[in-house]
Amino acid sequence: MGMRKALKSIQCSSRDCISDFGIIADMSDIQEATNQLLDVNVYDNQRSIPVTESDIRSEPKNLHVTIGATVPTGFEQTAADEVREKLRSPCKISKDRGKIYFDIPVESLAQVHCLRSVDNLFVVVQEFQDYQFKNTKEEVLKDFEDLAGKLPWSDPLKVWKINTSFKKKKTKRKKINQNSSKGKIDNGQGDKLDERDDKEFINDDLDSHILDYYENPAIKEEVSTLVGDDLASCKDEISEDSKEETELQALKFRVTCNRAGEKHCFTSNEAARDFGGAVQDYFKWKADMTNFDVEVLLNIHDNEIIVGIALTEESLHRRNITHFGPTTLRSTLAYGMLRLCAPQPTDIIIDPMCGTGAIPIEGAMEWADCYHIAGDNNPLAVKRAANNISSLLTKSQIKDGKPSWGLPIDAVQWDICNLPLRTGSVDIIVTDMPFGKRMGSKKRNWNLYPACLREMSRVCRPGTGRAVLLTQDKKCFTKALSGMGHVWRKVHTVWVNIGGLHAAVYLLKRTPQAFVHPLEQDGERGTPW
Repeated sequence: MGMRKALKSIQCSSRDCISDFGIIADMSDIQEATNQLLDVNVYDNQRSIPVTESDIRSEPKNLHVTIGATVPTGFEQTAADEVREKLRSPCKISKDRGKIYFDIPVESLAQVHCLRSVDNLFVVVQEFQDYQFKNTKEEVLKDFEDLAGKLPWSDPLKVWKINTSFKKKKTKRKKINQNSSKGKIDNGQGDKLDERDDKEFINDDLDSHILDYYENPAIKEEVSTLVGDDLASCKDEISEDSKEETELQALKFRVTCNRAGEKHCFTSNEAARDFGGAVQDYFKWKADMTNFDVEVLLNIHDNEIIVGIALTEESLHRRNITHFGPTTLRSTLAYGMLRLCAPQPTDIIIDPMCGTGAIPIEGAMEWADCYHIAGDNNPLAVKRAANNISSLLTKSQIKDGKPSWGLPIDAVQWDICNLPLRTGSVDIIVTDMPFGKRMGSKKRNWNLYPACLREMSRVCRPGTGRAVLLTQDKKCFTKALSGMGHVWRKVHTVWVNIGGLHAAVYLLKRTPQAFVHPLEQDGERGTPW
């Protein structure tokens, strides 16, 4: 068994115990993946991308499959609501936090990739809701080996093939756009400066290991590369059936096991090893830990087992940000926070501590009928936010080959405790407050949080205004909020896990009481906003 020999040295790494037939990407892989982010189509979420007849000509009519998606923990209901709203499909929230499942016709596969709240996608091969584990490790692992040959692989592999074809065509379009843009778009010296800033920033961040703090401080997410069109090199005289068989036999794969639960007598590394060996024997595929075509997923949560095939190589939250900071928020989490406050047309939405601008940029992309302001007191953060906005506009210009109409968003430097905004002029405030770990300190938060809540209450519209605030410093926030009961009312709390930190997202409603400046209460003249 070549697979089992190749996997002996692989060690377990997971939330409780996560193992895979792969390796963590080195920094050069991550830099390459970051550079490829510039090619992402900005407006994929605003239009449906059809699957061509050639892609599905061999598929039976009315083929429905179950899609699984990982989402930010705590925002499962938000993701389920988006699926029901945009895909008109029923959605089930998994007992295992951070996952949802929904059924779709295969023709809707491309639209699934346009969901804003999901991180990774996979097609479900089979689900076992009450799997009966044997008493000994040897018996359990033997059952995993036997399971590989009993699963209904046919339809999920058809979906994987359509998904791969769709991504290859998209990649070709990106390359064409890149080449054509060289002659079409030339904004002079300004673009050259931006390009130089991009490279310097990426290199600096890679060296300091802060590509995306919220994803994981240790950068645990694996970045993989889609194998190109190598499988399409068969000779013309080979029939379609034999060609497809040759392609399947030439595939490279790995198995990733995610296990949660304390009553298992095996590790996820052992489960992945034995199940993966059986998959190799069944399909005659070749094991490859990095340049794989197929990633088979073995998700185990207590007595629930779900086998799937991955449809994404990297998380879908990597869509808007090209200039990362030490505390860059994931776009999927930003979408969930924005959706909590239910933006309405013409709403003015601000992020007073925007960092790299993940929240207002996501807002401008999804709620283009609102006006978004990204602000921060750090000039470097404001520059990163402005550069991220500029990158999105540039990608739109490259795609369309003409000047872009722009986005309803602006970036500005300001003091969070003294915002240059009129009293009662803002409808929604959404922000990621300093945790006191990578940015600021918990000691400073005891003064910062009350001052922030007070100033937010001033600019937020009484009676209808709302705020969605993310923080890990829950004790400090609760204390600050207790002194603001006359202007803020807590409506809802969402508990989330961010890079291993247990944080909370608070939905607040602005009370009808008018704001009175503390200096005015003492008879002194306040700031004349």
